[in-house]
Amino acid sequence: MITLLGGIGLLILGYVFYGSYIEKNFQIKPDRVTPAKALQDGYDFVPMSKSKNAIIELLNIAGTGPIFGPIMGALYGPVAYLWIVLGCIFAGGVHDYMLGMISLRNNGAHLPELASKYLGKPVKHIVNIFAMLLLLLVATVFVTSPANLISSITPSWMTVGIITVLIFIYYLISTVLPIDKALGKVYPIFGAILIISTIAIGGSLLFSGYSIPNLTPQTLRNFNPEGTAIFPALFFTISCGALSGFHATQAPMVSRTTENEREGRFTFYGMMVGEGVIAMIWAAASMTLFDGQTLSGMINAGTPSAVVNEVSIMLLGNVFGMVAIVGVIVLPISSGLSAFRSCRTILADYIGMKQDKIKKILLVAIPLFLISFVLTQIDFNILWRYFNWANQVTAVIALLVSTRYLFLKGRNYFVTLVPGSFMLYACIVYILSEPIGLQMGLTPLSYILGAVLSLGILWVFWMTGLKQKSSLEPNSQLLNDQWPIQTLAKNEEASELGR
Repeated sequence: MITLLGGIGLLILGYVFYGSYIEKNFQIKPDRVTPAKALQDGYDFVPMSKSKNAIIELLNIAGTGPIFGPIMGALYGPVAYLWIVLGCIFAGGVHDYMLGMISLRNNGAHLPELASKYLGKPVKHIVNIFAMLLLLLVATVFVTSPANLISSITPSWMTVGIITVLIFIYYLISTVLPIDKALGKVYPIFGAILIISTIAIGGSLLFSGYSIPNLTPQTLRNFNPEGTAIFPALFFTISCGALSGFHATQAPMVSRTTENEREGRFTFYGMMVGEGVIAMIWAAASMTLFDGQTLSGMINAGTPSAVVNEVSIMLLGNVFGMVAIVGVIVLPISSGLSAFRSCRTILADYIGMKQDKIKKILLVAIPLFLISFVLTQIDFNILWRYFNWANQVTAVIALLVSTRYLFLKGRNYFVTLVPGSFMLYACIVYILSEPIGLQMGLTPLSYILGAVLSLGILWVFWMTGLKQKSSLEPNSQLLNDQWPIQTLAKNEEASELGR
């Protein structure tokens, strides 16, 4: 219990103090006109309130990640708490804030466009591939997982296949609606369900007499019943509750609806902390109610959705447990919708197809839905492994973009370089050692080769950064966040309207 409460307390303190430092280091400009106002189009660029933006950001990034990930991470024992707390404060929160704010300073641009601007145009194509691959995997996982959950609480004739088709139909309808209608109207309701169910699970866990595992010198070890090493596997198993590249694809969506830069810390960093709290509660519940062998058996028999069902019913009973399950269901459905919407806009930007008519929207969206539907036929556990790797590679790219941004402006770039370098090394070791990669196993060679490759990539990153900075003029757009000329005119017009 002490570790659970202490961890949640540290997450809150991280938001108050480290989040404030990250905001100060970024140097916000509250008087600056945001893309929501300067580029208002009634569809993707729509000014919305701070509270709506925050709840949309939370539901966009949450999905089943901060629940399924910690459930599987609980196999490692209390050491999972460390990654959730430290990862959320020093990696995930910084990652989400920086990407959201850099996007806000760049017309609400998505990660591929930002990578092109700050890392070089050739990188744009690589990042586009990774971003769209990740979003398709996310969208597919976030169709499969709620379909399994809904199937477990509905009559037998309501099969996973039928539910999957119904979810796709909902996504298709929602993706052609303006963002304030598709998300702004229903997400506050979904958010209320999520928050109430999370508090109910956490409260029942604390006050029902359970012995919640604590992190102590004796429990600071690997409890995984299958002997899977903590590094790098844990850092991919628990991603959305600590550090997740998927968030880099979602923050730009909210940067297009944010009215003031002052809202960024609460919307981006704060909602990442909220996700960390969700992850702590579900990790604690899984460790408390099941031993490693039982938990492993339930996960391997299907998906972590079986654990969600058991935890909810055991802690809250049949009626309220069902409400909690519904709370978990709305998470992936909301994130799946956001993933498809982001994937569509990234692809549309890449091919230069403006999304101003329903016909154009459907021309981009329908092929993505068809690809995702095919992917739903693949085993969930295989999908999850590929999603995990693509997810953290995207996080590395986002952190390197943020590092270059801070470096070019002469600010403290170590806040993003350190977590980015760590996760880069983890990504390379993972792809060298895992079955989805080169299958070298966790041998000394894979660790050494991973270190050599990581240092090589970082050296290239550093040298290109030095060259880029030395070639910049004092009034360069990269240094001063100047808007493109056509956008600047709209800014001035918006300022006139404001007067």
